[in-house]
Amino acid sequence: MTSPTLRRALVTGGSGDLGSAICMRLAAAGLHVIVHANGNLARAVQVVDTIRSADGSAEAIAFDVADADAARHAVESLLEAGPIQVVVNNAGIHDDAPMAGMSQVQWKRVIDVSLHGFFHVTQPLLLPMARTRWGRIVSVSSVAAVLGNRGQSNYAAAKAALHGASKSLAREMAARGITVNVVAPGVIEGRMASEAFPPEAIKQIVPAARAGRPEEVAALVGFLCSDDAGYINGQVIGINGGMG
Repeated sequence: MTSPTLRRALVTGGSGDLGSAICMRLAAAGLHVIVHANGNLARAVQVVDTIRSADGSAEAIAFDVADADAARHAVESLLEAGPIQVVVNNAGIHDDAPMAGMSQVQWKRVIDVSLHGFFHVTQPLLLPMARTRWGRIVSVSSVAAVLGNRGQSNYAAAKAALHGASKSLAREMAARGITVNVVAPGVIEGRMASEAFPPEAIKQIVPAARAGRPEEVAALVGFLCSDDAGYINGQVIGINGGMG
């Protein structure tokens, strides 16, 4: 059961390498965490079990953020238990190809998940959050959105769009005590990075000569979701070992 005194946090893509680290960080800070997965509910349940084993509070949910109807239904069901005051838009996919050889399906699906998913999840939560006069919205972008990356025009476009949307939303919601920020990680340890970046390549492209750890990104997200970060708003904050 969720304690009525706990703030509720929804983390999309919460079952992945980075998402699970964010979920555990928020739970350790005393939030009730709703761990989202796209289709694999079992992975989200594993994260919930880990949080609960450490005396945290969590639940799992699965839906496709790119499916407007499915997302609306899921979010409305969550709101029946009260407002969600912390949202971390972490769900995202990549399907890399040079634009000259990229299919429409590759272009649209990547943008559907990162950008349309951000709208589908965040928009219905805004008014209930505003009524509480406190909220934190953090979206996870990428250094690719800032610097560009070969073969990732779709991914970079989707993530860069989050920057503009978040800056605009921050201006709309600031007077209600709601902050809207973006974190833009560089190369972070996990399945995605290991597939795309061999160790020698990481040493060449990252000034810190190593990949970041999911826990380091989670620490930044956790801070932005805290009371202490109430005057940080409309920002895109890089966490990339000095890449730019």
